[in-house]
Amino acid sequence: MPARERFRQELSRRHFLSLAALAGAGVALSACGSDGGGESSAVEPGAGATGGPVEKSLSIYTWGDYDSPEVIEAFGKTGPKVTLDSYGSNEELISKLVAAKGTSGYDIVVPTGVYIPQLIENEIIVPLNKDLIPNISKVDPQFLGQDWDPENEYSVCKCWGTTGFVYDTTVIKRDLVTWNDFIDAMQNEASGKTSLLDDPQGVSGLYFWANGIDWNTEDMADYDAYEAEAVEKWAPHIAGFDSYPATGAMQQNTFALMQNWNGDSRLGILEHKQPDRWKWVLPGPTTELWMDNWCIPTGAPHPEAAHAFLDYVLEPENSFLEMDYIGYNTGAVGIEEMAKERNVELPEMIFFTEEQLATMKNGAVNEAQDRRTEVYDKLKAAASA
Repeated sequence: MPARERFRQELSRRHFLSLAALAGAGVALSACGSDGGGESSAVEPGAGATGGPVEKSLSIYTWGDYDSPEVIEAFGKTGPKVTLDSYGSNEELISKLVAAKGTSGYDIVVPTGVYIPQLIENEIIVPLNKDLIPNISKVDPQFLGQDWDPENEYSVCKCWGTTGFVYDTTVIKRDLVTWNDFIDAMQNEASGKTSLLDDPQGVSGLYFWANGIDWNTEDMADYDAYEAEAVEKWAPHIAGFDSYPATGAMQQNTFALMQNWNGDSRLGILEHKQPDRWKWVLPGPTTELWMDNWCIPTGAPHPEAAHAFLDYVLEPENSFLEMDYIGYNTGAVGIEEMAKERNVELPEMIFFTEEQLATMKNGAVNEAQDRRTEVYDKLKAAASA
């Protein structure tokens, strides 16, 4: 939709900072910021949450259909009335928070990890009061202390996943294993029936992963080569750009080959009337590891309720319910064992081996973001021509 196209132009760190400055972000975002006497003071942990009475409302701004209704309903019975609003991209989230200048009315947001340093730098999110979230101790340590927030001062894992692909074995009758296999099938059996993620970073990853190039490269020569291959060789074979094909296009057999996130692919397979028709691949040699994170935005009107909810959702039983609903690993200690005991379907699409984890690399928002988006826009234009 047009709004998403606009937001893509704000992806780079430079554009992010420019947007923040124009919207009066930074110290102006927080009532706890400047006292009028010079430099802004540090934002207080927890945005004023002290463990006092929990407010009667909680407003969460999150990705669409990304929270277990059972968990939300159960938390609501403890007191706060929970309201959920959704966004379709990190850019949409960031733009709304920046423009609101601390008055968005939201208590919890769920950005992807690579955007958190910029959110911290511009005081768009506030430190957590971890004394009020003891269940952080029940998150597996391997999903804590990420590069974007080493001490988890501002964020804690909601869930994490990876990027792979799923294909229709009635159309593609050979085994696909790597990203190069994906590209070859796109240009052959699945020509005109292939979809890529509606995401500049994930699509650029397809090229860089297949060619053994660091997908966070800032070398413009790498992007020139990516553009030449994508626009000239891929575009004629691409039928769509869809980050959530599982409940729509996949059920209608619109595409035969889909670049997709593991949880969405799993949902699509489970809901399909012929699940055995589809095969999921975690392709080599490299792919993505992404993590979405619970955060509290500056100006959150109900900080006590926000902290109470974070502690509630991190309790392992509730974390399991979240995982079971959204199909992504929520990082709770022992959650894989719980899934086995309860016969969760297709666990191999949620839980990964150490060898598989070693192939997954975090992305980065860097100085190449404008160029990455430019190539993506050219690819989309060429594919629709």
